[in-house]
Amino acid sequence: MTATGARNAPDVVDVVALGESMVTFLPSRPGRLADVPSFDRGIGGAESNVACALAAAGHTTRWVGRVGADGFGDHLVEAIGGYGVDVSHVRRDPRRPTGVYFRTAGDRSTDAHEVAYYRAGSAASAMSPAGVDLDALRAGRVLHLSGITAALSSDCLDLLRELTAPRPGRPLISFDVNHRPGLWRDTHGPEVLLDLARGADLVFVGEDEAEEAWGITGGPTRIREALPEPHMLVVKQGAHGAVAFSESRGQMCRLGGTGGRDGTPQAPGSATNPRSAPAPAPAPAPATFEPALHVDVVATTGAGDAFAAGFLSATLRDLPVRDRLRHGHLTAAATLTVPGDLAAPPARAHADRLAALDDTAWGTLRLGPGWTRADEHEGPEKEARTP
Repeated sequence: MTATGARNAPDVVDVVALGESMVTFLPSRPGRLADVPSFDRGIGGAESNVACALAAAGHTTRWVGRVGADGFGDHLVEAIGGYGVDVSHVRRDPRRPTGVYFRTAGDRSTDAHEVAYYRAGSAASAMSPAGVDLDALRAGRVLHLSGITAALSSDCLDLLRELTAPRPGRPLISFDVNHRPGLWRDTHGPEVLLDLARGADLVFVGEDEAEEAWGITGGPTRIREALPEPHMLVVKQGAHGAVAFSESRGQMCRLGGTGGRDGTPQAPGSATNPRSAPAPAPAPAPATFEPALHVDVVATTGAGDAFAAGFLSATLRDLPVRDRLRHGHLTAAATLTVPGDLAAPPARAHADRLAALDDTAWGTLRLGPGWTRADEHEGPEKEARTP
């Protein structure tokens, strides 16, 4: 077993992301996988996507993962490191391969969309509490995780339970539910994801996946009632927008030296009591809704990761909740307007100017391919038009 860098005490970074990254093959033209003659190589992975987007936005980030001692593993480490992400704590596995997948160009929500994963038995599935550098994982202001990792193996699930458990000095835990039914080996996936979400400080979940995984209908407020524990809950509603619920006690996931739970007893139904009944819902917490932007979509893959990156970037800067949501939408729009899983986010000043638009200008803003390269000084009238 080898690491990609020295094993000295890790430096503290803004965000550490743990998870599987894979080599992705993007079709050279639309059509069925059976008909596409060639593919372009890229990289993809929910957590590493977040780390790359945050690094491109000027934050210090680290990706912790496990890849094969093969050419695809070399490519992942080099490509992710090329974004400015610290990859020195990625482990190389000489016995297991790096995961890869192929996908079509169509929208993943349509019947025409196809994805072929080759990740069973991958190097990442062997991640465990004993097989990663826990100090490197915890040496960040934020530790970003997702439910995908929990589904890869029992060892991976043990690792996520370890990282979401309350402990003194824990970083702020960001958790993207990322429900992927096809990855789970049994029917307990939804229950596991709910337990993990209850142990996190900041949770991202889609309204549609909350219904699919947990049978919750009735809108974002009902999801908050089922998940009262996180300091901040962000419910994504696709093209409609997103709602952020912050704690009524005024604690909005502010980051100081450490941002997570400090080991004090948690409410029943938390990650430390996964079999208990959920805690009684608190008084209604403040909710902030921000509509999504009008976007000329090229591909949707990776947009959720980009949204999380934009929201986390604004959280690290301690911006108001409304602006956190808007930065999430803007970073997602950057990815929605390119064919791959990753896109360069808008320059910070550009994004800040757009996020500061009044509600009317925000509502008429329409973004298409290449919008992140627009001249910052052109003004919103050059970018906003009624769809």
